[in-house]
Amino acid sequence: MPDLKGPGPSWLYFAFGIGMWLYSTFDNVDGKQARRTGTSSPLGELFDHGCDALNCTIAGIVEASAFGCGISWQTITIIFFTTMTFFFSTWEEYHTGVLYLGYVNGPTEILTFAVLACFASGIWGPGIWHVPASQGLPLIGSLFPATWELMDAMLAITFVAMLFGHCMVCCWNVYSACKEQNRSFLATLPQIAQYAAFSVSCYIWLRNSTTILTNNHLVLFLITAGTAFGRIVSKIILAHLTEMPFPSYTVQMVPLAVGAALSWLGLFTPRTELAFLAISAMFVVVAYLHWALVVIERFCEFLGINCLSIRPRKHRVKTQ
Repeated sequence: MPDLKGPGPSWLYFAFGIGMWLYSTFDNVDGKQARRTGTSSPLGELFDHGCDALNCTIAGIVEASAFGCGISWQTITIIFFTTMTFFFSTWEEYHTGVLYLGYVNGPTEILTFAVLACFASGIWGPGIWHVPASQGLPLIGSLFPATWELMDAMLAITFVAMLFGHCMVCCWNVYSACKEQNRSFLATLPQIAQYAAFSVSCYIWLRNSTTILTNNHLVLFLITAGTAFGRIVSKIILAHLTEMPFPSYTVQMVPLAVGAALSWLGLFTPRTELAFLAISAMFVVVAYLHWALVVIERFCEFLGINCLSIRPRKHRVKTQ
């Protein structure tokens, strides 16, 4: 659905749910398959988490469509939640060496809820998420403003759970790792500024946009920002695998920062903003693909492996 609102045909929401379930299943079994075939490698981890980073935006768009959020700040908030939690998990893994998943985590419970939400929209329609909060949550609905929808209340609850149940836990785990290694925890906090700059740039651009929210160009913007986010996180994963310093900058942030500045200064017209957004989308996608191909080629050459096929075991041993 181009407008991310609908309502669409029931089969579409069921297709969303099935696709989300397949993604969750493959995401959980790829490591087992690699160990079974004896092909575990740093490249596999980079592939796994790199695809997850890109999927933060893609799955967020699909879920926003299933919820019937439309071209709105509700959709933007969903993308913010998915990217923020994944950034903190990746930042945590860089310092602890472990990708910690709590009792309630994204790859399992959250994706399961997302699948069920898609099915619910397929049965009753996405309108069920936009009833008054007092009707959708009769026990606690009175705690929210009277004008809030069920979707608004769900986002507020998710934010509190995300902040205290995930981000703060990530910070505590990094603090514990730094304490064990006699390193300064405070020295790691500026590394979060990269995601803060990403989020602030997106917010400023969208808040002052002349066309993105009013003329249905939000998906193009989210693909642009999501690809830039994928590069940010993938560079952190690569630095973790190769024991390199924490990356503090990526060139794909430039279009977002420039777009935010031009939007804030009021220098865009709807036509020039759309042209700049389209050019930015092409730039970040091409830059990402070029970087990914270079990294994959170097990993394959160094490890003596193929990217998408398994070499005969004798050949692999000989190459190594």
